[in-house]
Amino acid sequence: MRKISLLIFAAFIAGCSFAQDPHFSQFFASPLTLNPAFTGKFDGQWRLAVNHRDQWPSIPKAYVTTSGSFDFSIMKDKLPAGDVFGIGVSGLSDASANDQLKLNYGSLSLSYHKALDEDGYNTIGAGFQGTYSSLTLDEGKLTFEDMLRQNGFTGARTDFLTNGNNHNYFDVNAGILFSGSSNGINNYYAGVSVYHVNRPKVGFKEENYLLSNRITLHGGGSFPVADALTLNASFIYQSQSKASETTLGGALAYNLNKDESNLSSIFIGSWLRINDALIPYVGLEVGGLRIGASYDVNISSLKTATASRGGSEFSLIYIKRKSESKGIPCPRF
Repeated sequence: MRKISLLIFAAFIAGCSFAQDPHFSQFFASPLTLNPAFTGKFDGQWRLAVNHRDQWPSIPKAYVTTSGSFDFSIMKDKLPAGDVFGIGVSGLSDASANDQLKLNYGSLSLSYHKALDEDGYNTIGAGFQGTYSSLTLDEGKLTFEDMLRQNGFTGARTDFLTNGNNHNYFDVNAGILFSGSSNGINNYYAGVSVYHVNRPKVGFKEENYLLSNRITLHGGGSFPVADALTLNASFIYQSQSKASETTLGGALAYNLNKDESNLSSIFIGSWLRINDALIPYVGLEVGGLRIGASYDVNISSLKTATASRGGSEFSLIYIKRKSESKGIPCPRF
């Protein structure tokens, strides 16, 4: 019990002191929190993505994160063949330390992708994202050493929020993305993104700190390996303040109906967050709908306190496609 209490305290202090961004193990299923350049980059009319993560379930509501996004392309008839102009909206809600610290934000994203060949198989694009965020700390749920009396924490509440318990700020994010195919069937991609380009001031005290840039390198691809079997692989490296993570892995997709125009597939695979967690993944795709589930198995030094329970995560992506879709290969994982 003492270890769990210390873990909650450490997690809370880390969240307040360094303000590291929420993250998803299924980063490939949350495109607009990964790179604004993903906006509109898919084969279809519009895309809806939803993610939900409950980290460290052995600790009540340590980190609970939910995100959603909706994006589409515009001006298709006015752009050169193969080019994409994307627009999207997204939002995220993150609650930590048993709902004591909450982050909510909404974003507007724009991107443009330029075709590098006449088929549109190879493109390079850039994206930008503006975000309005609200950070709230519920001081009524906090307890401090000087509040401890013989009968428990019954002393006067410490007033340390000199800047109020709610902080709002505007944020700017940007990224670039290359996507390619050698034969119109496979796909490979690589990108880089920077979140908090403007480094907004954040905090509940007069000495607010600058929110550190989050720099992300990522890539992956989809490659047929047999008649009805496709390998989907991806990796991500993220760095923010003094924290960094590297995650890599993949999933095999088995095409159940062997109909390329209306796929029905099952996915089985795993990712590894180096020195932190093993992440088994299963998924099901029917038409334009893909549902995924994963579970972080903690392998770090925290595995004793968390009972190796790193966190559960669920994702849903739906892409509305036209019947006459060109089937241009786009990033999927």
